[in-house]
Amino acid sequence: MSDLFQAAKLDSAAPRPLADRLRPAALDEVAGQDHLLGPDGALTRLIRAGSMGSLIFWGPPGTGKTTVARLLAHETDLVFAQISAIFSGVADLKKTFEAARARRMAGQGTLLFVDEIHRFNRAQQDSFLPVMEDGTITLIGATTENPSFELNAALLSRARVMIFQSLDADAIEKLLARAEAVAGRPLPLDADARAALVAMADGDGRAALTLSEEIWRAARDGEIFDRAALSNVVQRRAPIYDKAQEGHYNLISALHKSVRGSDPDAALYYLARMLDAGEDPLFLARRVVRMAVEDIGLADPQALVVANAAKDAYDFLGSPEGELALAQAVIYVATAPKSNAAYVAYKAARRLAQEKGSLAPPKIILNAPTSTMRDAGYGAGYEYDHDAPDAFSGQNYWPDSLKPQKMYRPVERGFERELAKRLDYWERLRRERGQN
Repeated sequence: MSDLFQAAKLDSAAPRPLADRLRPAALDEVAGQDHLLGPDGALTRLIRAGSMGSLIFWGPPGTGKTTVARLLAHETDLVFAQISAIFSGVADLKKTFEAARARRMAGQGTLLFVDEIHRFNRAQQDSFLPVMEDGTITLIGATTENPSFELNAALLSRARVMIFQSLDADAIEKLLARAEAVAGRPLPLDADARAALVAMADGDGRAALTLSEEIWRAARDGEIFDRAALSNVVQRRAPIYDKAQEGHYNLISALHKSVRGSDPDAALYYLARMLDAGEDPLFLARRVVRMAVEDIGLADPQALVVANAAKDAYDFLGSPEGELALAQAVIYVATAPKSNAAYVAYKAARRLAQEKGSLAPPKIILNAPTSTMRDAGYGAGYEYDHDAPDAFSGQNYWPDSLKPQKMYRPVERGFERELAKRLDYWERLRRERGQN
């Protein structure tokens, strides 16, 4: 028996993973992406129009990006070619482009699917531009990262971004039902364990099917797993709460109010619970930034710096190392002096702008780049503050028909004490100079 025949025989005998066996054969079988593939979906409209163009698929793992690319090649009669930015270099790209050019000369188009396209550097991304522009390839790039940050502008300007969403519970349930139909038997789970399995998948269809295979392999005849047994079998904990439901909002509210109430221990407890439940750490980082600007503000300007640094540190380190940066930021904002003075002042300014937004600024503070504007009095009488005593002119900057308003009122805590002193000092100078 030849080595080639032996290899083919072994390959045909190799078991295919359930996720591969359940790969959709048509676009209407793809779960969870109705906004793209439903009757009025964005991709459906492009296919109907007969002019798809190059695309970037952005979304979490296990949401169908590769499958949809394959099916689109079939729908548009293009040859499907696939490379991964993790394993491919310049030489691989050149070979791929040459093969696509040869097909084009023979009258056959190529849909090139590039997995993890954000892994290519800027120069490698630029190499796609000429073959996209002359029609040698229709590019579909897949990425789990924000294309606005990870792909260069030239590539983005030639491709439309399609956002793939995490699969919701209904979509995961449909996948499990299809898996049971293919396997010819139900999953050996009680209702609570089945709900836990859906939660464990965390919106990833491939993960749901992989977990299902593990469960079928582990179950003895007639055995039904409850939630605890399921966690033990697959060695994965179910999230403590559904990230889209009430538990999510309850815990983030508890975290925020613990910080506002200056209780770092309670804040750390809720942070740990949310991380343990599988909450998106960058969602938590954004909320800590919000706490810094809403509840601390200028009482401690460093709070915003620390919160942003924690977000960047997590982005750089990932889990679990980056979680310590989030914990550090939570401790900092919880122990910082509190003030919502800037928050209250901004809301007041917004209300005033909505009520009095049509009033023109006083001409004294407007520039006069033309003689006509100078003749109209623009800039007349303006005093350059740096030429005034104490670098403070005390001029009125409010519209002529609007009395000066006082919206920002710093508290006597933290750094805002210093800001209050500055405001009092400038107010005294205004009175002394008859400007108030």
